[in-house]
Amino acid sequence: MSMSTARDSRERLVVIGGDAAGMSAASQARRLKGPDELEIVAFERGHFTSYSACGIPYWVGGDVPERDQLIARTPEEHRARAIDLRMRTEVTEIDVAGQRVRARDVDSGAESWTSYDQLVIATGARPIRPDMPGADAPGVHGVQTLDDGQALIDTLARTRGRRAVVIGAGYIGVEMAEALINRGYEVTVVNRGSEPMSTLDPDMGRLVHEAMEGLGITMVNNAEVTKILTGEDGHVRAVATEAAEYPADVVVLGIGVRPETTLAAQAGLPLGAHGGLLTDLSMRVRGHADIWAGGDCVEVLDLVSGQERHIALGTHANKHGQVIGTNVGGGYATFPGVVGTAVSKVCDLEIARTGLREKDARRAGLRFTTVTIESTSRAGYYPGTDLMTVKMLAEHRTGRLLGVQIVGREGAGKRVDIAAVALTARMTVEQMTALDLGYAPPFSPVWDPVLVAARKASKAVEHRR
Repeated sequence: MSMSTARDSRERLVVIGGDAAGMSAASQARRLKGPDELEIVAFERGHFTSYSACGIPYWVGGDVPERDQLIARTPEEHRARAIDLRMRTEVTEIDVAGQRVRARDVDSGAESWTSYDQLVIATGARPIRPDMPGADAPGVHGVQTLDDGQALIDTLARTRGRRAVVIGAGYIGVEMAEALINRGYEVTVVNRGSEPMSTLDPDMGRLVHEAMEGLGITMVNNAEVTKILTGEDGHVRAVATEAAEYPADVVVLGIGVRPETTLAAQAGLPLGAHGGLLTDLSMRVRGHADIWAGGDCVEVLDLVSGQERHIALGTHANKHGQVIGTNVGGGYATFPGVVGTAVSKVCDLEIARTGLREKDARRAGLRFTTVTIESTSRAGYYPGTDLMTVKMLAEHRTGRLLGVQIVGREGAGKRVDIAAVALTARMTVEQMTALDLGYAPPFSPVWDPVLVAARKASKAVEHRR
């Protein structure tokens, strides 16, 4: 007799994690199967569900006035759809053989086991905390969850000083630096790399560096933080590198994130080279018919390089959840992979990338040509036109598009979507030059900047044949 039959005739879906992937899976499964067919139990250790972690820097910086504007669906709304959502409850163990999970009430400490027929692991990612003295001191903040964002805002409200240090200059580091500038802080960014935004090649990262300094942010590149210093009260007071100390009343960690797969590892589930869970195309954990995983805790296939990657993005998490929920609900769906598209901004400078950087292409064993062009966002004579820089990578001999990076003002960022589609379709740069893109002077020059780069790349590839 199956476990679900022993309880009643319904199947039970258990979800670990109440944000994008987990609750998308639960909601989609509920659309396809009613409460009389499928019982759904979801565990969330924090105070919030279904929120936009990507919006946290804009809430901290004041662009989004209210925290609740970042919440897409409240616990009450989920419960109204017959999802047994248990907040402030942390799953501490997965018993794969027994098809059950152990959960602990965060406030009371009470523990209990819950059995499952199908399990969704959507435990997200955790901010990387440097392994050094002072890393856990009061005033040092990661910003991965809404709870983290609230804790940072509470610290900013209590702190008298106005000096902030951001460690790391990836998406979160750059966005948080701008948010703190908007709140009137003196901001220093300490970055291990040669330029900010390591998801770009350094020559494009240099453009971001210049924009950050234009905002009044002090950039310290090629610098490794060695310790975080605290005052007599235990609160952070400075960040130290081998060369200098940078006074700080608050420190924000923007070093990046790692998949939160501690539970999965303890349960013996398969992890990839980046520490994320490995799944098949249906988002089923490899080798386990009744366990699914999605969101920031999984690794995904890079369609350009053919290698597994860990990319923490809400777009992927929601898609994973939709796929899982469809499959659990009796339908059929797959998640084929990603091309690595991302956009961000510093003030009015838009930053976008998709596909491979130069070092990614080398690591994948590809030979390539790069071109960089400057163009304008609109017809040159139209008011408000601005410059943008487009960098493009194309494979030797074949001319297959490998990657695009764009840095510019208004109208630059979302142009990367043209390249994302071209990458997904495995187009060559020559094929791209014939794309029938929208044109009118307020929107684009006659030759769109992406097509200008494609034309130049096509000539460069032809020259090397």
